Amino acid sequence: MAKLSEKIGYGLGDMSSSMFWKIFSYYLPIFYSDVFGLKPVHAATLLLVTKLYDAISDPVMGIIADRTDTKWGKYRPYLLWMAIPFAVIGILSFYVPNSGYGLKHVYAYVMYILMMTAYTAVNVPYGAMLGVVTADSKEKSVFSSFRMFFAYIGSFIAMGIFWLFEKSIIGTTNSAGMIVKGVGDADPMKWTMIVAVVAVMCAILFFLCFAMTKEHVKVEKKEGSGSSIKNDLKALVTNAPWWLLLGAAIGQLLCGSIRGGAAAYYFANILGANIFLTCAVYLTIGEIGQMAGVAFAVPFSEKIGKRNTFILAMVAVVVFSCLIWFIPAGTAGVWWLIVLQVLVSLAIGLSAPLTWSMFADVADYSELKHGNNSTGLIFSSSSMAQKFGGAIGGFLLLALLGVFGYDKDLAVQAPRTLGAIKAMMSYVPALGAVLSIVFLAFYPLTTGKMKDIQAELKVKRGEQ
Repeated sequence: MAKLSEKIGYGLGDMSSSMFWKIFSYYLPIFYSDVFGLKPVHAATLLLVTKLYDAISDPVMGIIADRTDTKWGKYRPYLLWMAIPFAVIGILSFYVPNSGYGLKHVYAYVMYILMMTAYTAVNVPYGAMLGVVTADSKEKSVFSSFRMFFAYIGSFIAMGIFWLFEKSIIGTTNSAGMIVKGVGDADPMKWTMIVAVVAVMCAILFFLCFAMTKEHVKVEKKEGSGSSIKNDLKALVTNAPWWLLLGAAIGQLLCGSIRGGAAAYYFANILGANIFLTCAVYLTIGEIGQMAGVAFAVPFSEKIGKRNTFILAMVAVVVFSCLIWFIPAGTAGVWWLIVLQVLVSLAIGLSAPLTWSMFADVADYSELKHGNNSTGLIFSSSSMAQKFGGAIGGFLLLALLGVFGYDKDLAVQAPRTLGAIKAMMSYVPALGAVLSIVFLAFYPLTTGKMKDIQAELKVKRGEQ
């Protein structure tokens, strides 16, 4: 049984990652289009193209982590090694160079690729740690719940920091709701300084995560030979539960990234900054709702199973997201928006810890079926899903804005543009949740199946 301090320490790792991930998911699209000055189609292409690189870097990092051998373990050392590079590159990603459009475009590509590399180098090993901090499937769910609870605290803090400065970076409107100071009018260095504050906190949290955790499960040492890598990759691509969970995770994250990214546009162009509810407060309410949802993940999954809990949560996301389309204009509509944000967020929080715990189950299944443990490689898929979901979500968000005529220089967007923004807060993210449900319907690793797998693994590992 792991110590409480280890569970808290493990949670601090995703608290750090989540602070940056939410900033990148919620604010990077509007930063690129309105502050950095990229055309929406260029920003959309940037977010998508860099994920083709990530499709390679994630499994490569998993393979490297599986073959790492230090006195601190396989995966934990990367928290120490990557904390400062992660923070520095994150700051530079929100810096606007004083140059022409072409050089700025190149700079954006270079910094975003470096940021995703740093994110991969710390988060693939961090995720894989869930497979070695404990051997018990139920305790993995507990660790995962701590992870997600602290992740939402991190998101809450990040959104709170942005809330303090929102009017200076998002813009203001007059009493008629007309934008008199838009996002593009903000001083770009304000964005850089806000992100710098978050970055310092992130580095400290990674150091604490390293200091407070330990790898208890000893897994097979990887020698790094070409044939071993080939066997690992073969085991991965023939792992049916992995494919199904990967699809479900991408759908889940696609839903979240579109909802989060659309919020800034929704508040700036539909509600107006003069409304009593600001974008940052709205997103912060969502983080609180998700934190509350995490608390129900373990008890629900123990009663009806991880898969069924995940499906139930995604069904709720579909229903409540679609209802956002029908909220009326005015103050009453804002209150309905708050209610639906809480309900959607509770459902997302309920499902979030289960994704990571289920990837740990997939790693155990792979170890039993194929005779080797590739925890880092398998968990790299969870990072890959997160990036694909965020990238595809960001691409769709910006691409749809471009298709429907979004123009940052217009005081009031065209009706069809406003309709597209509203859809991206409701129907479009609901489709991501539907995708998750379809994949989860075929996921085979039930509670009973995992009990059998873990009993056999105990014998194989010589634990009994």
